Amino acid sequence: MKRKDQLAAIVDKLDTIANALKALSPQVDSDVPALGAADAYHWDAESKSLMAVPKVSRVPLAMLKGIDSVQDILLRNTEQFARGHGANNALLWGARGMGKSSLVKAIHGDIADRRAEGFERLVLIEIAREDLESLPVLMRRIAGEPARFIVFCDDLSFDNGETSYKSLKTILDGGLEGRPDNVLFYATSNRRHLMPRDMIENERSTAINPGEAVEEKVSLSDRFGLWLGFHNCDQPTFLTMVRSYADHYGLDLDDETLRARAIEWAATRGARSGRVAIQLVRTLAGEMGKTA
Repeated sequence: MKRKDQLAAIVDKLDTIANALKALSPQVDSDVPALGAADAYHWDAESKSLMAVPKVSRVPLAMLKGIDSVQDILLRNTEQFARGHGANNALLWGARGMGKSSLVKAIHGDIADRRAEGFERLVLIEIAREDLESLPVLMRRIAGEPARFIVFCDDLSFDNGETSYKSLKTILDGGLEGRPDNVLFYATSNRRHLMPRDMIENERSTAINPGEAVEEKVSLSDRFGLWLGFHNCDQPTFLTMVRSYADHYGLDLDDETLRARAIEWAATRGARSGRVAIQLVRTLAGEMGKTA
């Protein structure tokens, strides 16, 4: 075979390999709109696409009790953003079951319902913690869309050996591209600094420069403009939550009966929170032949 024919054969084989690799890798067509008509999506990192969520699992904003101060702050921040004004990324941290993720979804729904008041289209995108490394791809996907986006990560935290927090740091504050003007990032976590205390202490004890080693990871939480703390509620607040949920679902129970059941329920669960309250109301609704 002549040298020219050999080179042509090699080129053909390389083209075949390149086409096969292209077929295997997920492609994002920039000419195809990222969004449909839905107001909520889940980011599928593997296919690099937005999956519409036809019905978001949420409760009306008015149902949430015992978190008035943080609710007012986050609502005001989100309204500013939906009007095209300045707003901050938000970290909702604290006690389990106190309505962190419920508040994010309820505020999004509330503003979407009030779009006639001058708000731009507000879209909620949920991203899983394990997909954070794909955040730059998602940002490029939605940067030019005619909408404003809240990218939401529920139960955000990092353990030993994880490095995906670096992608989040770049998006929140820093990097050449940074965060598009039409995007905010909201996250919930049980940890204020997004990492366990023993991880912080381990970094401090083993590093040549302990301060710098810890700062690299702890500084992630500093990049959220809003830190909103959620704390365990007292009994009066818990009873207010129970009454609010019971009224919303039309449970005809007098205050004395509802109070007794609520105190007993909290004692058996060993906790008082919004999650515990709604679990009680669902049980009561079932006993009364209703849904909740």
